[in-house]
Parts: sequence; structure tokens; C-alpha cells
Amino acid sequence: MKRTSHRPFIPCGPACRVKAGASGTAGSSGTAGSSRIHGGGPVQAHLAGASHPPWCADGHGHGARRQRRRETPRIVPGHDTLVTGRAKVGTAFALDRLVHKFGFQVSRIRLSVRDNVASIPSAFPFPPAPSASVASGTPACAWITRFDAPFTTTAAGPLAGLRFAAKDNIDAAGVPTTAACPDFAYVPAEHAVVVQRLLDAGAALTGKTNLDQFACGLNGSRSPYGAVPNSFDARYVSGGSSSGSAYVVATGECDFALGTDTAGSGRVPAGLNNIVGLKPSKGLISARGVVPAAQSVDCVSILARTVSTAVRVLEAAMGYDARDPYSRELAMATRPFPAAFRFGVPAQLEFFGDALARTAFDGAVARLVALGGVPVPVDYAPLAEAAGLLYESALVAERYAAVRGFFDARADAVIEPVRSILAAGRSYDAAQVFQAQHRLRALGQEAAAMWRGIDVLCVPTAPTHCTLEAMARDPVQRNRELGQYTNFVNLLDYAALSVPASIRPDGLPFGITLIGPAGSDWQLADLGQRFHHDTGLAQGATGVALPAPQPIAALARPACAPAPSSATHLALVVVGAHLSGLPLNGQLTERGAVLERRAATAPRYRLYALADTVPPKPGLQRVDTGGAAIDVEVWQVPLEAVGSFLALVPAPLALGSVELADGRWEHGFVCEGHALAAARDITAFGGWRAYLASLSSPLIPADR
Repeated sequence: MKRTSHRPFIPCGPACRVKAGASGTAGSSGTAGSSRIHGGGPVQAHLAGASHPPWCADGHGHGARRQRRRETPRIVPGHDTLVTGRAKVGTAFALDRLVHKFGFQVSRIRLSVRDNVASIPSAFPFPPAPSASVASGTPACAWITRFDAPFTTTAAGPLAGLRFAAKDNIDAAGVPTTAACPDFAYVPAEHAVVVQRLLDAGAALTGKTNLDQFACGLNGSRSPYGAVPNSFDARYVSGGSSSGSAYVVATGECDFALGTDTAGSGRVPAGLNNIVGLKPSKGLISARGVVPAAQSVDCVSILARTVSTAVRVLEAAMGYDARDPYSRELAMATRPFPAAFRFGVPAQLEFFGDALARTAFDGAVARLVALGGVPVPVDYAPLAEAAGLLYESALVAERYAAVRGFFDARADAVIEPVRSILAAGRSYDAAQVFQAQHRLRALGQEAAAMWRGIDVLCVPTAPTHCTLEAMARDPVQRNRELGQYTNFVNLLDYAALSVPASIRPDGLPFGITLIGPAGSDWQLADLGQRFHHDTGLAQGATGVALPAPQPIAALARPACAPAPSSATHLALVVVGAHLSGLPLNGQLTERGAVLERRAATAPRYRLYALADTVPPKPGLQRVDTGGAAIDVEVWQVPLEAVGSFLALVPAPLALGSVELADGRWEHGFVCEGHALAAARDITAFGGWRAYLASLSSPLIPADR
């Protein structure tokens, strides 16, 4: 195993396997030295600073981490390997006692070798000893594990000096990952990829934060470690599921925190606590080392008090990971939205009787107009229906699939209403899952039409606030209300950024979410920062004024490199395999071409899937009647690179002129008519990307 900054876990091997749940219960109440410091849930001795952590039976804890320790391995429910408190195997003596107890057959040679390997000292002492110490004013329930001192691996890097927390469904080596379910807890041997990248960039990890159990909720009260309150008024929910992460950022305990976002878990708590919540495009940040909730739509989210901090973190955290099946190399839009940007506003708005929220959203729309925006009403119906599929269709089976092994064995260890939600996933068959996937595809294509008329979509982050008391009375309905404007984003593969908008007359925060297609993250950050700083709000609940805004580096250009113009660049309309993220896009980017904007043709074209082309390519044909608008991208290609690029374009494709929806004509790909006789007419899909989506594997496989 590759050596990391902690002692590696040595796999036990097939001769030393233990069935899940055979003995021992991680996090069980009643352990000697246990303490209730997290507001309502049994918390183990290791979280209370006791000298006998339950995962370290010999009582040495982490103070003996440089010594050879003879500690008894424990069995982690839901996992079939033996671990100890330091995520390493036990000594030969300890294993010998264990195998005799359960009647296993393990060779003495194997035990001796493992004992010798385990005695090798760690290169770095990790983790810092967990502690229950909590700064004044911070509820203990915001943290599940907090370190006595921040953990760092380097004092240099772009994030040096920044402290962060990780939601406790994200692995930090040697520290239990609970997902807010003590009986599910395990001790990872490696950091999650995102944690490792942030440590490598100089950030300091301070601990693990509370969450709605298994990231299944948007309110922050579904945890055996206690409900996390709102940072502005403790009578109200914090929002979830990244509740603890939002709280410690809003109160200034950390500079930023990691959350996860499947249905709004990184945005709702941000909006309810006056901070920034960045839900990046799917696949930009690796989710390897994250407990899945619905893996096909899960994203690691970033919570911070300013957009500029969130952007710095994203720059350090993003990167392709070949071992994450949903990671991808995505071409990012690198030009800001136009000065007169068009922002969509749902034509159907619902605030569940909260007049203050309605007024706050109207004020946010007016602020965007003052910043140069033009509001455009959009039909919210397909987005709302897509949102409903997450919990009200067979797609919920993916949440059950994520923890199926544990849940089938230990459903009693899961709290309500999380237990009922996961159990509902058992009731669907495969045919129903496919039906839900097909309906989601159809809704995605219907919703895609709105991007032809807008640059960005603006919605309330949450339509209302909810007291903890009201949430307890009706947890399902109140939780559903909080997700009114968030659930569809991940399902439809959009990027999103929640930013503070105002403080309501009742003293509670209100936030908006800016949403764009995948790859629009930098554009959203640029507009979001302008909006946030225009509000004049303080940072979170700290009372500290916002710092000066920082340019978004990915959108900034040196003074010596002017923006593309007709004197230096050729505007090129691409419609097929050269679109961002598709197979031939590299032929543009490696020549210095940049994406100017996404657009649509005038409604005078038909689109065809050409036969026998590798990779598959479309053909665009202008017609006098029966045409439609086709989704395209406009790229700016340096003039000196145009010749070498055109040399790569095979027949029957050619460079011609294409009329765009705004009436402008630009150079672009067209197709010779003779090649269309054997081609398939795919005009109804509205674009090449939508057509490919209809052929690809389902967006929501049966896995979180």
C-alpha cells in the first residue's frame, strides 16, 4: 500500500474475515466514560477526551501512537475487516486471542508478519488527539469530532493559513467516519481525495462536523448527536444536511468547511446562515472517500463566508480522479456573463405563506437588475417535477442501495424519518427505476430550452425558515418545503452557488441561488461575488465586514492579453463533437481557443446524426421550412491556429456560416447535403448533447 502521512491499514486477508455485526458495537451507549456533550445523543469517550477511547481497548489512546501497542482489534458493524483505534491491525498476541475466541484458523507466520509490519512507526503523528473542547458560543452538537490542534501537512500552499472542517461523511484518515450513525462508524485508512488535496494545498483540518444522518435531510435535526441550531436564532433549524459545517463557518470557527450536496445539502444551510454554498459541477471534485447518499448525483460542496474563499478552495480541490466513476474533465466557461446578462426567474413561485421571504426575493431580483441583469420568466414546472422524482419515485432506491448492507442488518440503528426513507427504496423494482430515469431525461430536455433565453437562473435558496419545534411536528413536509428550489439541480447536471441576499426584518438570513449549466462555475462565482458584495452584509453571523472582492482568476486576463476580437480571433460555432466536454474539444483548447458563450441557432436548421463517423458527429443543415433552434457553443479561436484546426475537419463537414438566434452570423460547422441521406434526423432533441444523453447510461444508477 502506498505510504501516506499516517500508518496504513494492513488488510486482514481472507483467512481473518469476520461477518458484520458478529461482535461489538461502535458507538454504543453505556460505554464506560461515555459522556453526553452533543445535545441529545450518546457520545463516546473519545469525543469527551477520556483516556479510554472505545476503539482503543488497551486505553493508551493516541498518546502512544509512536509506540508498539498491544490493543485488541474491534469489529466495525457494517464492515468485514478488523481495525483498531489507529486504523491498523492488532498485534499477533491480540489477534491470537481473538481468533481463539471465535474459532478462526490463522497461521502463526501470518500473525508474526503482521505484528512486525504494525510495529513500524508512523512517519507523522496522525490524527491529533480528538477533543470535546468547544469554543465559547458554539453548540457541541455542531461537531462530532474536534481536534485539540489543527492538523496540517505543509505550511506552504495556496490555502496556507486557512482552517477547515469536514462533514462527517467525508473520510479523514484515522478518525472515525460516522455519517451521523454511531453503529455505522468505521475508521478509514486514507483521507478522502478532497481532504488530501486541501491538506496538500496548506489548509489545516480542525475536525468533523454533524449532519443529517446519512446526508438524508435538508434541516439539520436528523442526527443522534443533536439538532444543529440556526446561527442567528437557535429556535430555528440550521438547514442540512451539512448543518454542522454551515454552523462552524457562520460563527467563525473555521474559514471554510466541506459538505456534500445531493439535493441541496450544501446550499440550504448556507442560505439559512448567511454564508456562501458552492455546489460545483458534478465530477469537478472527486467524491472518493465520501459516504454516498445517491452516488450518481452526489457532489462535495464548499461552505465559506465569501465567494473568493470558496473559489480558492475549489481551485485546490478540483481535478480528475480516474478512480472515481463520476469524475470528469470538464471544459469550463472562462468569460464572465455579458454586462446585460439575462437571468431566469421562476414564473411559479412558492413561499409557503412566508411573506418576508417573498419580499426578500423581490429585493434580490431588483438588485440583480441594478447590476445590469434582465429578468426573464421561466416555466418552473419541469424543474419542479424533476425535483419531485428524487424522493417520490423509484430514484429513492439509490439512497437505499448506498447503505444496503448495513441497513438490511441494522435498520434499528437508523433514526426516523431516515429509516422510512431508506426503507422506501426497497419497494421499487427495476422497471420502475428505468421509468423514473426516462421521465427525468424527458424533463431535462424540456428544461434545456430555457438556457436558450437566459444566461443564469435565479431562485430562492430556501422558500422559508422553520423552527425546530415545527420540524419535529411534521418532519417530512417541512423538510420537503426547504428543498423546493434545490432538488432538481443535481438531477439535471447543473452547477449552483448560494449567496447571501439580505437579513429579513425578523433577523433571519435570506439567500438566493444562481444556477447554470455544468461548467459555468466561474461565471456563477463572478456574478455571485458582485451580488454578495453589493448587499453590504456582514460575514455569516460574525459581524465582520466583507473584505474587498477578489477577481476570479479563471476569468481574469492579463493586461497584455486583450479579450479576443475579430483582429486576433475567429468566432467559431460548434455543434457536435467539439462541444465542451466532448471527445474532440481538445482540438480547440490545445490551440488556445476559449469558450465565449453557449447559444442557439436561428430556428432555421435541422440536425442529423451522421452514419459511420468516429467519434460520432452530427451534421447541421439550414432549411427554408420546418427548421428549429439548435443548441451550439461559440468559441474564439486564435487566427494563427485556424489553419491547423481546419486541417483536422473531415468530409462531409465543412466551414460555413451559421445564423444565431440573436440574428448574428458566425463561422461554423455545416454539412454537405449528400451525407444526410443515410443520416438520422435528430432535430427534435434540440442539440447534439441532448441526443447523446438519450443514448448514454442512465444518470441515476442504483447506487447513492
